[in-house]
Amino acid sequence: MSSSKQQKEEEEEEESGNNNSIDHWHNKAWDTKEGDKLVGGSLLEESSFATLFPKYRETYLRNVWPVVTRALDAYKIRCELNLIEGSMTICTTKKTSDPYIILKARDCLKLLARSIPVGQAVKILNDDVQCDIVKIGTIVRNKERFVKRRQRLIGPDGATLKSLELLTECYILVQGNTVAIMGSYKGIKKARQVVLDCMKNIHPVYNIKRLMIMRELAKDPKLKNEDWNRFLPRFQKKNVKRRVPRQTQLEKEKGAKKKRVYTPFPPAQAPSKIDLQLDSGEYFLSEQQRKFNKLSEKRTKSHFKSLEKKQLRTKEFEIPTTNSSTTKKNSKDEQNQQYSSSNTATTVEKIKKQLSSGGGKRKRQSNDINDFVEKQH
Repeated sequence: MSSSKQQKEEEEEEESGNNNSIDHWHNKAWDTKEGDKLVGGSLLEESSFATLFPKYRETYLRNVWPVVTRALDAYKIRCELNLIEGSMTICTTKKTSDPYIILKARDCLKLLARSIPVGQAVKILNDDVQCDIVKIGTIVRNKERFVKRRQRLIGPDGATLKSLELLTECYILVQGNTVAIMGSYKGIKKARQVVLDCMKNIHPVYNIKRLMIMRELAKDPKLKNEDWNRFLPRFQKKNVKRRVPRQTQLEKEKGAKKKRVYTPFPPAQAPSKIDLQLDSGEYFLSEQQRKFNKLSEKRTKSHFKSLEKKQLRTKEFEIPTTNSSTTKKNSKDEQNQQYSSSNTATTVEKIKKQLSSGGGKRKRQSNDINDFVEKQH
């Protein structure tokens, strides 16, 4: 009785999904040798899928198609390549025993159309390999921003994508507006989240760091079944004001000074060559007259230029005139000399008068003094 109760409990746990001993992510492979067969022996109706491929993949698919047919024949599925329509079709046969293999074959054709090499695309037929195609073209509106973020996902020389492949254990290919991912369910889920975060302006390096910590925590048996939020880093978005270059600041200041008055009317159209010719009257002249006018203009210009050059040459041979500063100094010196001479004359006259008012002796002295003063003067 106890054994029957245990079996019932195990069956209930399996149904509810609470049994930790069972790996719910594991897919049991379809094997006809072990007795995995359809109830009726074969499929009732034929099911088929068709996928289109771009023109640039035509030559590659034509060369590789024998490898694809060989891989699908092992699972008893028929395939066809139509180069006129640019499509690939697959369909089941009476011999196909696995009912889910047609969906796997459909995924294989999708991956081939998305520029994945045939050696990698054929692996999707295995039960432990899944695929997901993430559409990233509609997430970002601005084309330049989209290209930058897509390049950020790839990284320098594909380093970021390679590290993401090692951590998620998936094959990732970025092609155009889509990202193709191949691997296990867990790995695809992680890789998809990183791709979407990258398109939402979250750098993949942050998620890679997070995945590395999770990988190390999973190795520890004590922390394997615990909450990891306390160990994982939290990256918050910060609106940091960037320093504006000085050149842009000056340009803004210049633009602020020159404030334009708003007018609802568009600016006047610039006159064309024909309009200018009509204004000058050149439009109505013949070609010979126009050529003659151009030659005459050139000659007059050259004549004036030659005259200017001659004037410059003659200036080099002219005697330099005295500067205004030197003339001013000379005039000041002459004024000072005149002033000093007038002062000396007045002093001499005063002395003469004083001596003449005295006796004979003084006269002699005065004569002697006059002679002396004249000599000094």
